[in-house]
Amino acid sequence: MPALRDFRSWEPIVLHNSLLLFLEAAAYFGVMVTLFRLRKRIGIGVFFCALGVMHFLETYLASAFYVALPFGIVSPGSSVLFSGKLVMLLLVYMKEDATTVRQPIYGLLFGNALMIGLVLLLRQHDIAPLPNGQRPDIAFIDQMGWLMVWGTALLFVDAILIILLYERLGRFLRKALFTRILVSTACVLTFDQIGFFTALHFVTGAPTEVFFGGWYAKMAAAFTYSMMLVAYIRWAESHPIPAPRGLGDIFEMLTYRERYEALIQHVGRDGLTGLWHRGRFETDGEQDVAASLASGKPLSLIVLDVDHFKSINDRFGHAEGDRVLRSIAILLRDVAGPGDRVYRTGGEEFAVLCPHPHAVARLLGENIRHAVKAANVTKLSELTISAGIATLSISTPGLSELFAVADQRLYHAKASGRDRIVGEPSAAEPAAQPPLSAGNGH
Repeated sequence: MPALRDFRSWEPIVLHNSLLLFLEAAAYFGVMVTLFRLRKRIGIGVFFCALGVMHFLETYLASAFYVALPFGIVSPGSSVLFSGKLVMLLLVYMKEDATTVRQPIYGLLFGNALMIGLVLLLRQHDIAPLPNGQRPDIAFIDQMGWLMVWGTALLFVDAILIILLYERLGRFLRKALFTRILVSTACVLTFDQIGFFTALHFVTGAPTEVFFGGWYAKMAAAFTYSMMLVAYIRWAESHPIPAPRGLGDIFEMLTYRERYEALIQHVGRDGLTGLWHRGRFETDGEQDVAASLASGKPLSLIVLDVDHFKSINDRFGHAEGDRVLRSIAILLRDVAGPGDRVYRTGGEEFAVLCPHPHAVARLLGENIRHAVKAANVTKLSELTISAGIATLSISTPGLSELFAVADQRLYHAKASGRDRIVGEPSAAEPAAQPPLSAGNGH
């Protein structure tokens, strides 16, 4: 480095280097906060990837690339890139949370450790030289690898320290955001400079002026980045980004259409049978009732229950009971028509909303009953169902009344011997069939 008495001769170089360092800091900060600002639209992973990619460059520059300044020789990797990374992590903590800020730190730490492990394996290869005789510089990779691991370990400690300092200073400097950020950053960068220079001195033989030049540069970086960060927080983060418009909407719609449609289909489904669940029944039922009353079209409800289901669980276990329920659900979907909707409304209780008059709904119920008996889906000699049917009318003008009547008729079917369908009494309808099995309870 030139002597101080020769300052006039190298003053243009120093000023040029100082200006370039400031431009590098501004470019780094501008790009990184832009990615962070867009995290709600493009994901914070883009910001983290950019942060991680710069890690190799900053370590390489800190070990081999230095420029002259009035107070010593300085590496842009340490003073600009590393200092900026630490400020970016503080920004993540301030605007997100501690859980989020841990992700890039752990990623860098484990990624660099993996690199060291792979390099140790790569050294075992019998290396074939290129046609021009060039061979890989494994020693350089070793040196860079250990420096990167050490730098990441320091970064892990630095990130914890700067968050703790920032929080502790909040007790005294809550309204002085610039001072709070500056003091936190300056203290942690001082600690980091001591730790990293120690490793750098032993690995590369860096002279003492590197330590002092780097420390002065990091203090200047702390001041510059603190001003930029306060300006960003006050002018950018205080205004939310509007929702995406134009081409971005189309891209997202096309990219996630399949997942979106699958999610829509899954919402409202019973986890065991795949049928619509009770909540969806109530939502659909209210809409169907309103539509039926408005249009005058018929709407019927079939509420059915598996006979003696408790005995299946008691004798063969709940796994067999679950298999029976899934089989019943498949049968219901197969027998129901295109306009009918099937729901699981309770443990072994199902419901079918169908846009049919009472007689047609009664016929559908009988078809379901016969299909279940013929399917032989259980280890019992015969599985049967009982059902109650109600149709929207003046006496049942709403979903709750419709369900209450159908449920009451289901109970009557159970009490009358099971394996039967009970609907609205009518001379035109056939009488209920005699019971094929007897018993008490559901």
